[in-house]
Amino acid sequence: MMPACSSSSTMDAWGKLLSVVLFFLFCSLPVHAGEYEAARERIEALFPAVSQISDPEGKYRVRTLRDIAGAVYGYAYQSIDVLDMPAYSGKPMNIQVLLDPDGVIVDAYVLEHHEPILLIGIPEQKLHDFTAKYAGVKADQRVVVGRSSDDRVVTVDAVTGATVTVMVANEIIMRSAHEVAASLGLVDSRIGARQKPAIVREDVHHVASWARLTGSGAIRRLHLTNADINEAFKGTAAEGVDEAPAAQADETFIDLYVAHLDPPTIGRNLLGDRQYRFLMDNLQPGEHAIAVLGRGEYSFKGSGYVRGGIFDRVQMRQFGTIHSFRDTDFQRLNDVYAEVMPDFTEMAIFVVRQEAGFDPGAPWTLELLVRRQTGPVDGIFTSFELPYQLSEDYYERPQPTAEELAAVEEANRPLWVNIWYAKSFQIGVILTALALLTVILFLQDKLTRHPTFLKRLRHGYLLFTVVFLGWYALGQLSVVNVLTFLHALVQDFRWELFLTDPVIFILWTFTAASLLLWGRGLFCGWLCPFGALQELINEIARALKIPQYDVPFAVHERLWAIKYIVLLVLFGISLESMSMAEKAAEVEPFKTAITLRFDRQWWFVAYAVLLLVINLFTRKVYCRYVCPLGAGLAITGRFRLFDWLKRRKECGNPCQVCANECEVQAIHPEGHINHNECHYCLDCQMTYHNENKCPPLITKNKRAKRRGKVSAGPELIPVKVVEPE
Repeated sequence: MMPACSSSSTMDAWGKLLSVVLFFLFCSLPVHAGEYEAARERIEALFPAVSQISDPEGKYRVRTLRDIAGAVYGYAYQSIDVLDMPAYSGKPMNIQVLLDPDGVIVDAYVLEHHEPILLIGIPEQKLHDFTAKYAGVKADQRVVVGRSSDDRVVTVDAVTGATVTVMVANEIIMRSAHEVAASLGLVDSRIGARQKPAIVREDVHHVASWARLTGSGAIRRLHLTNADINEAFKGTAAEGVDEAPAAQADETFIDLYVAHLDPPTIGRNLLGDRQYRFLMDNLQPGEHAIAVLGRGEYSFKGSGYVRGGIFDRVQMRQFGTIHSFRDTDFQRLNDVYAEVMPDFTEMAIFVVRQEAGFDPGAPWTLELLVRRQTGPVDGIFTSFELPYQLSEDYYERPQPTAEELAAVEEANRPLWVNIWYAKSFQIGVILTALALLTVILFLQDKLTRHPTFLKRLRHGYLLFTVVFLGWYALGQLSVVNVLTFLHALVQDFRWELFLTDPVIFILWTFTAASLLLWGRGLFCGWLCPFGALQELINEIARALKIPQYDVPFAVHERLWAIKYIVLLVLFGISLESMSMAEKAAEVEPFKTAITLRFDRQWWFVAYAVLLLVINLFTRKVYCRYVCPLGAGLAITGRFRLFDWLKRRKECGNPCQVCANECEVQAIHPEGHINHNECHYCLDCQMTYHNENKCPPLITKNKRAKRRGKVSAGPELIPVKVVEPE
């Protein structure tokens, strides 16, 4: 019986383990399946004719989208396979981008993100609305979030409250689109604005024979045999259709030559001076002439252009864009004058029109299309490429202007550098404000002797902190920043993650330095927008004679522990899940009151308003007892190097003036200041220097005056001296 029982227990244990494994597999499937389903739904919605989606291919895992006949409609990829760029959360977004065959973005859709401002705060639909604006933008265009003085760039509006997030999304979409499109040959590989088209040099002309032109690459050749064609259709439905017999396998299918006629050395030697000049005179600005010569059993002209007006056997591709030739672009070529040239059965001139944006100095390809019929109306195409590159001797490249160089430089700068340029006004104002605050603190002993002036200065600074620093520049620090920084230290620390928000970076840098000099109080008392909002509201309440209530000190010092507990809980949650910690960090009302300016769901607004209402009756309850950011700053503030706040030996015993007046109750009844709780309002220092308010100072002055009177000598009576006559 015992072995049976043991076996049963073992089976139960394995059954439970299997159940757990299956449960987690089941839970994980909907996420990936849902993500893939969303990606596929976008493809089907935007490319309804597509019936074949290939497996991910190449370095960037690009999927090719084809219809039932094999025609390519576009390409799909996910940005996470192209760029490893962290967003504001420290984790990358994953955006599916769809490109058409011309390198134009058809769709950009966010499949996954971890942005805290969008997890709880701004509706996620706003991010989808933002990425939808990229439809119709070409992969090699420059896109700027916000405004731009450059009329050549595409501008898109930012999402209020999530500027950094959408700037990162812009960088992810455009950089990945350019990388993928360039790898597919759809756009030029150069980042930024495409160079100005080259100009053909009319002053360069040399007499050259056919052999010299072909040998120098001025004329390029594509020679295909019947065997080449049979090999191209092998493995397709057209294999064996109209196939040449084995005895004819080495015979010429087509012998094709192509030349750019605009350079005089090529055009004049092929056409003769008169025909060349006539051709050039009839070309409009921006147009170019291409000669195509062929012989063999296959005609490069075909007959399709007669019926539909478009040549269906030859087309040109440059920068990934295909240009088809119409019958109006075709000119017969009857006479050629190059020495010792072969006999051709077909000769033609095709004109590349201005709208094609042809660049004679850039590589291009003539594509020959060969079709085999597989049914009454069905057929399969295969293409053969004849690449062409004009020699540098035949053209010159216009020098870019200073504006164009600046545009290319901007396009190649790191994202965080562009963000710093875009926010230069905010950065300048904030640096000036921080410099002013530093001066105030270093001159505090002098300024506290003028309490009226200092109070007005402080109230003005708090108003600046709320309006400009908080609501305008969105410079509200959060405990989420602290948790993100700690995780970055132990995972994959990259400065770019923190440099993408210059306002937050500058404030954190200044706050970190101030912790060593002044402790926690500088940020909490001067630079926290929500703290400043509370203080200003409480000042108004006091002016309106709203009664104020103080928590008994014995209870007050025990309530201090709450914020440290909140901080520890958030840190523990972040070890398990940063996303969950970001949601739990909603204990901070900062996002509601400052970042989103109360534009949120009613329960978030109600929580923030409740804290502000309580603040009407007792100052900064949230800051003193709940704020996890304040707790984190207080812990690091213990390494403070200096003690700038002056005290007297009488403070606390017997004098209690400062302790009673401290509105955040940071002064103990014993007289010492708890710097972990001090908000550096400098009220106690104004009292310290006030000869009419500080009891020890008043007593000291009275004693000094008394001692002065006692030590004074007897009063002397002046005597008039009479001079002798």
